[in-house]
Amino acid sequence: MSTPPTTDGALLLRALRHLTPTLPLLTEIGRRFADAGHEVALVGGPVRDAFLGRSSPDLDLTTSARPEQIEAVLAGWADSTWDVGREFGTIGARRGPDTLEITTYRADAYEPGSRKPLVAFGDNLEDDLVRRDFTVNAMALRLPDMVFVDPYDGLADLAAGRLRTPTTPQISFGDDPLRMMRAARFAAQLGLVPAAEVLAAMEGMASRLSIVSAERVRDELVKLLLADDPRAGLEIMVDTGLADEVLPELPALRLEVDEHHRHKDVYEHSLTVLQQAIDLEDGPAGGSDQADEDRVPGPDLVLRLAALLHDIGKPATRRFEPGGGVSFHHHELVGARMARTRLRALRFDKETVKAVSRLVELHLRFHGYGDGEWTDAAVRRYVTDAGPLLGRLHRLTRSDSTTRNRRKAARLAAAYDDLERRIERLRAEEELRAVRPDLDGHQIGQVLGIPPGPVLGRAYQHLLAVRLDQGPLGEEAARAELLRWWAEQPESADVPEPEDG
Repeated sequence: MSTPPTTDGALLLRALRHLTPTLPLLTEIGRRFADAGHEVALVGGPVRDAFLGRSSPDLDLTTSARPEQIEAVLAGWADSTWDVGREFGTIGARRGPDTLEITTYRADAYEPGSRKPLVAFGDNLEDDLVRRDFTVNAMALRLPDMVFVDPYDGLADLAAGRLRTPTTPQISFGDDPLRMMRAARFAAQLGLVPAAEVLAAMEGMASRLSIVSAERVRDELVKLLLADDPRAGLEIMVDTGLADEVLPELPALRLEVDEHHRHKDVYEHSLTVLQQAIDLEDGPAGGSDQADEDRVPGPDLVLRLAALLHDIGKPATRRFEPGGGVSFHHHELVGARMARTRLRALRFDKETVKAVSRLVELHLRFHGYGDGEWTDAAVRRYVTDAGPLLGRLHRLTRSDSTTRNRRKAARLAAAYDDLERRIERLRAEEELRAVRPDLDGHQIGQVLGIPPGPVLGRAYQHLLAVRLDQGPLGEEAARAELLRWWAEQPESADVPEPEDG
């Protein structure tokens, strides 16, 4: 996470040093616009990030030129241009390794009940800046002379780690309600703390998020979750009520603590699991050396979503048992269904939905291993059920231990270390990642004299189950087992006698 310097002078020096590699490009494009009679300025995120010493993937510029005029200025200079969103006044361009997005001075606004912003083009930089989301993004450098423009004291706010809006928060969030989620994201991403009036407006206007498309909400949530400190942003979303609109399963985890303190605060537990999962990204999950395919480079969206959502089935399954206990039977199955429903509503892609819900479903599978009574068959099933998610499941399972009892924590960690060692031993012995029956589908069809179809599929699954339970059989033993199984099936009477080898 970036730490803002404490003085404006230090910030300016950092920005100039950071922008040095792109100064020739910025100067060149500034002169082209000026020669054509247009204003142009570097604005928003790239200016803010330059002060923070961070890299921005694109260079965002704003200009008095209209889209067709932007294209005319870029003609013959840019290696390529594209229409990012002409109705929003934005043209993209690439020159060498640099990507630029150039947007006409504008102001976004939403009509009540509308999901799409209305766009009105402006004619001066100051009016454009006042319509920006936050003061730290309402700073600009006029090109080509690099004149710093900061009418709303964004530099001072950046130095103070403070998040304010150029106009009133009510007007800013009314123009685009997604900015409320962006405030939470900047807390997670940049460590900026929303001012009291910003938080108050978020709380009062949270319901306005309902007019924003699910795709835009999803994209903002993803950016927050992939930030350095997603917990900070998530807490703001829950405290202000934004999460009630976007991810209601999260605030629902704040189960009331009964007078006997018979269960954990599931909300705090889930945030802790998320942080612990993040800490396990990149490196090995535990003490053993893991196979390369089990490593999880960070930031990993699937792991982070699964960690956050792994217990969302608890409120629906909570039961107070005789004797003072509390149970959450099958919360992993209920939670998997809930995760699938929520992620689909947020328009996540199918692979992400499938992976996250599967991890939620599997996150309790390890419990019960602690006594070391799992057979090799059970270990094989653990691996094959996880499939390509095994590395993430390792990290999710380890992260799910938030007990303050050191002995219990050490015991769980040691048990999982042992499980991982057994997995690696079996993997080495059997190439466990690619477990297949000893006969493939074509061979099964030949042995039984049946065509591809559901019956052959059942035969394949039977040999796979035998393979998982008993390990490699070899072709001859597998053929014998297949014939034994086939003799017990009613379908076998309807086909010619299978070959006997």
